[in-house]
Amino acid sequence: MLQQKRQFGLGDPNAQFNVYIGNYPSISEYSNLDLTKPLSAGEIHSIGQACGNGWRKVFNVYAKLVFALNAENIVALQGAQSWQEYRDHTLLQSLSNTNLLFSPPQLIDVKSSNSHSVYIVMGKTYAKSLNLPCTLHWLDHEFALNTHLKLLVCPYFDYRQLSNIKIIRLVKLIQNNF
Repeated sequence: MLQQKRQFGLGDPNAQFNVYIGNYPSISEYSNLDLTKPLSAGEIHSIGQACGNGWRKVFNVYAKLVFALNAENIVALQGAQSWQEYRDHTLLQSLSNTNLLFSPPQLIDVKSSNSHSVYIVMGKTYAKSLNLPCTLHWLDHEFALNTHLKLLVCPYFDYRQLSNIKIIRLVKLIQNNF
């Protein structure tokens, strides 16, 4: 699995569902993180208010993805009846099993383990800038995967880039490959 050392961002420090993003909210509280910080209730809304529509889209698309995945063995919905409820009451909080990481992935082979971990790099441009030390199988110009590392590259979490149709495709890639 990915090593937890030097991983930092927002969410559950022990999460198995990990999304990597090339930027962080422009709030001083998040600019110098050196750990994975669980969010509290209402904090996603506060970040959206302070940092704008781009961050609201990231959180909305992340919640839609997890809700569409609906795989209790990967991420439990914890009783949420909608993706909005999941976003507001569970996403990136302690024991949510979700992360939004600002650090680059540290890759080691996880395919042989029984881990249900999933690692998603958000955006082709960010993935290419990482110079990942692994081979990615590009399915098209937007999606790539490495099944041995349980690593996926997908479009950035934005309504236009990762539309509802593409969220469903990402869900199927996760279900079929991990």
